[in-house]
Amino acid sequence: MEETKEIKRTEEDNPLGTAPVTGLLVKFAIPSIIAMLVSALYNIVDQLFIGNSIGELGNAATNISFPLTTSCTAISLVFGIGGASCFNLAMGAGRRKKAPCYIGNAVFFLFLCGVILCLVTEIFLTPMLRFFGSPDNVLPYARTYTSITAIGFPFLILTTGGGHLIRADGSPRFAMLCNLSGAVINTALDAVLILALHMGMAGAALATITGQIFSAGMVFWYLRRYKTVQLKLAHLIPRWRYAGRVISLGMSPFCNQIAMMVVQIVMNKSLTYYGALSVYGESIPLACSGIINKVGMVFFSVVIGISQGLQPIASFNYGAGKYGRVRRALGNALTGAGIISVLAFLMFQLFPRQISSAFGSGSEMYFRFAARYFRIYFFFVFINFVQPIGSNFFTAIGKPYKGVFLSLTRQILFLLPLLLLFPLWFGIDGIMYAAPCADLMAAVIAITMTVGEVKKLNNFQLK
Repeated sequence: MEETKEIKRTEEDNPLGTAPVTGLLVKFAIPSIIAMLVSALYNIVDQLFIGNSIGELGNAATNISFPLTTSCTAISLVFGIGGASCFNLAMGAGRRKKAPCYIGNAVFFLFLCGVILCLVTEIFLTPMLRFFGSPDNVLPYARTYTSITAIGFPFLILTTGGGHLIRADGSPRFAMLCNLSGAVINTALDAVLILALHMGMAGAALATITGQIFSAGMVFWYLRRYKTVQLKLAHLIPRWRYAGRVISLGMSPFCNQIAMMVVQIVMNKSLTYYGALSVYGESIPLACSGIINKVGMVFFSVVIGISQGLQPIASFNYGAGKYGRVRRALGNALTGAGIISVLAFLMFQLFPRQISSAFGSGSEMYFRFAARYFRIYFFFVFINFVQPIGSNFFTAIGKPYKGVFLSLTRQILFLLPLLLLFPLWFGIDGIMYAAPCADLMAAVIAITMTVGEVKKLNNFQLK
């Protein structure tokens, strides 16, 4: 009887279960989008300063180290989204005593994995960068940059993952401020260390980790003052029954990021190999790919921010059995992401050279390759928003296996094989054509699965 009263009281007290869905999505999505954009700015700001002060080799170096940044994001998402989903599902179902254990275990593993990744990177730095596809003329720049940024991995992972845990507590604006403060510090120090003190790659790396450490401090401060539940040291003790559930619900975005890392490594190697066989050479394709990856991060930051805004709404209401609200939240998220995707498509098709020029000077061949790369690589960008939204949606409603499968469709199921096969027939052009083909096939599967789940929600609602 008391448990029933507690469940009813949780539903009545929590606006996730009562406030208008559209307003909730805006409330949670906009700070999430800003937070994701700010995270993308860490890499873009470095790329802008490095590209304008060092040039193509500097841009290529940041692209070589990018798989490690993706690794940090993967760890952040498995425990951040996993912990947030478990927490909101538990709160929606009225299991208030167990809910903080998910947050505590997530925080513990976020920082621990960051420390482990930092140590592994420092120990195996040079062979790791060569494995990522670094040519000899790029390696010194990549080594300088990565050896310093690795120190910030525990703080970057805690900040990114902790942002999801803070949003789950109903404070999306504070999560946004954590990322925004670090980005402002990073940008200001980039200007001082790179332009004024001429510290090059080392200056860019020092600026990055300084911002990350400050942001992580803000996350730690908030976690000690959690609003909806009280977090204690006992909740940080790792327990498999909580950590295992967190990992299972965070596995979908984790696999998506790991798949992106694998694809990035294969792409770097392919660009280096087939670039050397073409008129462009090794460094031009690598540098252009680095720019396109960073610009693509801006677009996907908006889409992923919308999906993150959807997560607490979908999780809580699915746990509370309010399937109509879940369906409306998903529809609004897909509509917003669709509009953004169409705008991104137009921008990438109409202004590729202007975008590339913002990242520094280069030869005419460099800009010609960059413009062509933009137009081909992002040709189906207007429909590939369904896959990340759908994948995160399945995770949010407690169906991690579907989310994992959907997260792997574009990167592993389609893009990776095409990256290996297409260049055999089309040379370096095949690398560019692989992406839109993978986008199209992944979107078809994502649409099919998402529509099927919406039909199930309709049936639940009728019952």
